[in-house]
Amino acid sequence: MPGSSFGESLRLTTFGESHGPAMGAVVDGMPAGIPVALDELQAALDRRRPGRLSATTGRIEGDRAEYLSGIFEGRTLGTPIAVIVRNTDARPSDYDELRTEYRPGHADRSTVLKHGFRDHRGGGRASGRETVGRVIGGYFAQRLLPAACRVTAWIESLGPFRSLPDAERGRYGMRGVDDDRIEAYLAELKASGESVGALIACTIDQPPTGLGEPVFHKLKSDLARAVMSVGAVTAFEYGLGHGFGAEHGSAVTQTESNFGGIEGGISTGERIRFGCVVRPPSTVGEKAKAGRHDPCIAPRVLPVIEAMALLVLADHLLRQAAIDRFQPRPLSP
Repeated sequence: MPGSSFGESLRLTTFGESHGPAMGAVVDGMPAGIPVALDELQAALDRRRPGRLSATTGRIEGDRAEYLSGIFEGRTLGTPIAVIVRNTDARPSDYDELRTEYRPGHADRSTVLKHGFRDHRGGGRASGRETVGRVIGGYFAQRLLPAACRVTAWIESLGPFRSLPDAERGRYGMRGVDDDRIEAYLAELKASGESVGALIACTIDQPPTGLGEPVFHKLKSDLARAVMSVGAVTAFEYGLGHGFGAEHGSAVTQTESNFGGIEGGISTGERIRFGCVVRPPSTVGEKAKAGRHDPCIAPRVLPVIEAMALLVLADHLLRQAAIDRFQPRPLSP
């Protein structure tokens, strides 16, 4: 499979460079006749777009989605859906010095090692801006899932802050933590050229049952692959996760919720819960002060994590639907 594509029955391909003319996505495998709404897609993109939160990157993009194909009169055609978002606040000249300089923690050096050539303008394809295409794909994936199925990601911990269980999610993605306090903390980090990582949690409520395979395409492994493909993510766990490694079986294996809604690689219909680690942005010090960088990427990663989970669910749902509809040919008399 090409390196910019994800999925089998429902395939997402993203394209574009951070400081090129546009970013975009092609979604292939959507059945025909599915109602879609541009304003709903725009609402998903608005949660991720740069410039929405004052204590994040100084780059301001409208991220206005444009349909190019696959949609007619508000419904899918069953053909490839192409959507673009034009880059309107790109400043490629800001990265001129990076023609000959490799930034630690970025894909600058590794891209040259792989291809012998790279786009130095903000990281090109390796930029976090690539994730706009994932959010586009996640919107269409969500349209295939039952209305009762809900995917919700939030920041469990960020710096000195910890989310409160079942509290409302604020605009910075934490639960029960005052947004103004988080904003002040991130602004202080930004002013000092520092950055911080975060722990993210995600739940999938009322997922369809029977999704996933018992061997190589376990639902847990495909979720892990999807989430770990996000550039800033460095670790993944589901259910009790690392907790299994510190307990006796009698204490943890008799409780279904510890398995995170997945048993034998297949969804049970119970709530699925997983978590991941988002590392601190690598651009720090004077470069961070001078440039347009996020002191913490986690608030804008949340809709990306949700989108990747939705893509996995929808892809598996289409595969399961093929199994459910399959009628074997009877044996000859």
